[in-house]
Amino acid sequence: MDWKMKYEKWKSKLGLDENTKRELESYQNNEKYLEDSFYKNLEFGTGGMRGEIGPGTNRMNIYTIRKAAQGMADFIKQAGESACENGVVIAHDNRRMSKEFALETACTFGANGIHAYLFQELRPTPELSFAVRKLQTHSGVMITASHNPPEYNGFKVYGDDGGQLVPEDADRLIFMVDAVEDELEVKTADSATLEEQGLLTWVLEDLDDAYDEELASVIVDRNIVREIGKDISIVFTPLHGAAQIPMMRAFDSNGFKNIHVVEEQAKPDTEFSTVRSPNPEEKDAFELAINLGEKVNADILIATDPDGDRVGLACKDHDGNYQVLSGNQTGALMLDYLLMKKQEKNELPENGAVIKTIVTSELGRTIASSYGVETLDVLTGFKFIGEKIRQFETSGEFTFLFGYEESFGYLIKPFVRDKDAIQAALVSAELAAYYKKQNLTVYDGLLNMYEKYGYYFEDLSSFVFKGKEGAEKIQRIMEEFRNDSKQGNLSDNVENVEDYQTNKKYYLKNDRIEDIHLPSSNVLKMRLTDGSWYCLRPSGTEPKIKCYFGVTGSSQKDAMNKLESLKEEVLVKIEAI
Repeated sequence: MDWKMKYEKWKSKLGLDENTKRELESYQNNEKYLEDSFYKNLEFGTGGMRGEIGPGTNRMNIYTIRKAAQGMADFIKQAGESACENGVVIAHDNRRMSKEFALETACTFGANGIHAYLFQELRPTPELSFAVRKLQTHSGVMITASHNPPEYNGFKVYGDDGGQLVPEDADRLIFMVDAVEDELEVKTADSATLEEQGLLTWVLEDLDDAYDEELASVIVDRNIVREIGKDISIVFTPLHGAAQIPMMRAFDSNGFKNIHVVEEQAKPDTEFSTVRSPNPEEKDAFELAINLGEKVNADILIATDPDGDRVGLACKDHDGNYQVLSGNQTGALMLDYLLMKKQEKNELPENGAVIKTIVTSELGRTIASSYGVETLDVLTGFKFIGEKIRQFETSGEFTFLFGYEESFGYLIKPFVRDKDAIQAALVSAELAAYYKKQNLTVYDGLLNMYEKYGYYFEDLSSFVFKGKEGAEKIQRIMEEFRNDSKQGNLSDNVENVEDYQTNKKYYLKNDRIEDIHLPSSNVLKMRLTDGSWYCLRPSGTEPKIKCYFGVTGSSQKDAMNKLESLKEEVLVKIEAI
């Protein structure tokens, strides 16, 4: 069926939602928009689905939400009666239509005889992950598009351990969703009726209290917090998102009293009106926090993204200017602090392990090694960190100590199985208190860490190539680098190539090959003889390819020179393809 037939089918549908009907009418003379809205079905991928809000099969709306929920309901029913009884917990952030999409999801589950637990108010993603574990549901759904632009929303799926679905389960769910033939014919039910039938339960306070209780365990050194916590000046911004209430509660109950909230960004705002992008990875997102920090002389600035799973930090340098830290820097600071404190208290297990992604800085491995702790690498995506934690619990091989990724995601305690900005913000506040007690700043701590472990610098370059031609160019880039690595045509200082598509590690000097024991993924990582590396990874959801860089130097200048040289060499090659 071509897009025009799909459009006519929707337009002529009896009982079509009035809002959808009005939107279709408003676009009836905009053929380009309608074609993009109906030319395909919105893709349901390994993490769920995400897209622009609007009418059509290629948009986020109540009908595509119902289709996703119906496919997930079929997935749950396949697991048996107990899975339906255990049900699904559903949360939402502050985005356009998030509350409505959450209710539609619950009502679709209910129509299938599946118990739905629905948060009464917006809550961050980590609390949804926690709720799955606490309520012992079969699965969870988070309605969010994280830090994407305001016109986007999404449907994110979690398994019974509170982690995002691993590939095998995700593939089965994708098959079920794709098998739902007509999103306009999915059965739903009235929420009041479902409440009476015991198929819809509203949740909030009890889960808040239980989550808060677990958060208290994240604090490593209560003495420092009792002594300094009330004096640490913290600027906090939720960037208009869902973390405001739980974060302020967590600060207060754990002894951090001197909190200055960026009021312009404190209330949920579907349009994220004060920022270009509601993403703490972007330095621009800290502009208002920096202004407030300068007024109150804050020790640390903390920003969380709209669904409260990512956190960013900024601290004053020696010139008195606030510097926004990278995800790698923040992760390394937290890791070093946590391991140091555990060692002081004789709480480091013999089989302790840190988990990071393959594109995260090698500084974490160096830090962990200095404490006798193993570092394990996983593919990009926090679900793989959650998967490892589950494996540890089964095998007993390792004890989880910390998990993180360069894209501002951190997990300290595994009562949540996704990145948790609330946990990370508490540890960041404690970290600032630790340094303040020594008359140091967090920035001093960063420089001391580089002096101790080496200057590890990283960077990221992204190339956007849209359309069919763009997709072909991305494929050519990967093929050329892959072929050059096999034929030895890369620069002489490349020691080995990790090809995650073949799951082989190729040593270029002696033709040795090792197996990589990770899921297959179209990713290449080149390691150089001096410890530097770069990694090519096409995005699975956007028309872009990302190139990650990491170097190690003897000084800040040495590391920066190495980084610039490596970037120039690789980017020139990419641009020439």
